[in-house]
Amino acid sequence: MNKENRSSFSGKLGFVLAAAGASVGLGNIWRFPYLAAQYGGGIFLLVYIILALTFGYTMIIAETAIGRMTKKSPVSAFGKFSDSRLVKAGGWINAIIPVLIVPYYSAIGGWVIKYLAEYLKGNVDDLATDSYFSDFITNGFEVELWFVVFAALVLAIVLLGVENGIERVSKIMMPLLLVLALVIVIYVMTMPGALQGVKYFLIPDPRNFSWMTVVTAMGQMFYSLSIAMGILVTFGSYMKDDVSIENATENVELFDTGIAVMAGLMIIPAVFAFSGGDSAAINGGPSLMFVTIPKVLSGIGFPRIGGIVFFILVLFAALTSAIALLESAVSTLVDEANCSRTMAIILIGISTLVLGTLSSLGYGPLSWLQILKMPFLDFSDFLTNSVMMPIAALGICYVVTRHIGVDAIVAEVEKNGCPFKRKRVFSVMIRYLSPIFLVIILLSSVANAFGIIKM
Repeated sequence: MNKENRSSFSGKLGFVLAAAGASVGLGNIWRFPYLAAQYGGGIFLLVYIILALTFGYTMIIAETAIGRMTKKSPVSAFGKFSDSRLVKAGGWINAIIPVLIVPYYSAIGGWVIKYLAEYLKGNVDDLATDSYFSDFITNGFEVELWFVVFAALVLAIVLLGVENGIERVSKIMMPLLLVLALVIVIYVMTMPGALQGVKYFLIPDPRNFSWMTVVTAMGQMFYSLSIAMGILVTFGSYMKDDVSIENATENVELFDTGIAVMAGLMIIPAVFAFSGGDSAAINGGPSLMFVTIPKVLSGIGFPRIGGIVFFILVLFAALTSAIALLESAVSTLVDEANCSRTMAIILIGISTLVLGTLSSLGYGPLSWLQILKMPFLDFSDFLTNSVMMPIAALGICYVVTRHIGVDAIVAEVEKNGCPFKRKRVFSVMIRYLSPIFLVIILLSSVANAFGIIKM
């Protein structure tokens, strides 16, 4: 696909909402609150924000600039600067990650639709029982059904294209997500005992600090901002030259961090109110949203409405991220295989169905299929987020510093007289600190998976 025929966003708002949609997903609403609860509350939040404003900012700038410079998806974008096999491998890693994430992400998205459907039917008491979630994810037919529903919805939106599909849906979903989040936060603040949770989440307590707080916040920031998934390179390739990359990046940072903070204020104070600050409830981990939140909702005066609103919000977030992931994969196929968008979506749809089925059935009929003692969904998450993405991001740092040149990226950001206020931060981070952070994430995550350290 040449530059002249390439799709594009209509302007800054289209890019910002689409990129924010890519960043704001289950990582913010499902993953961020339980990690913040486990790793120190306010001190975790402080470390996360510092990293997002430095490391995260740097990687978003670099990927977006590479995309706009080349008007290509990751493989061709990397290949434009070097014929080195190492550089091309970096491009392919960025391109493959979304293909592997979309299937298991769609399986989790199916769980969200299932819960929304049950709240719509009024099954509030059933959802609040201890065994409901485990019974559901081990039921092969149900999890597969809802996985297919979610995946089909994402495929249909991406089929509509960049401006008619992705941008249009993001312009509707992202503002609605923000409004719904605010409504839920305001309600949670009125719950008896919630103030204790607000203090725990917002006020940093040095006594809760540990090295794993830094490592975990770093990993979450990496996961949340959609770094090294090929998404930002792809979306950058759709960005017009008169749009300020730095300004757009700041808007994405603000939107992403704001939603993460609101998710924390939705869930952590609610858990405190429900449990009285019981450590077992606070450290509920990944089940916090699907197990603890239904219990919290069952105790309010209008649990059905509360559940519908909450899971609509989560569904919006899940959809926008899945759409961005799928678009990145489709863009690569269109560019590298020279096929139509429709054919690319069909091919990605087939791979999503196969790999997603392995993930959705991994806790039930296919529970025997484990890699490194992990169900297929857990292994896919570990492989992409803990291994491939840090390696892909290291590749981006390498390409920028050794082949493109930091000055060339700066020139792209400053095109058409656009300011680059944090130019020095970007330069120091991309050359020195970002590679160090990435190596720490990679080594810590792998060591944790093999039981060498406990996170």
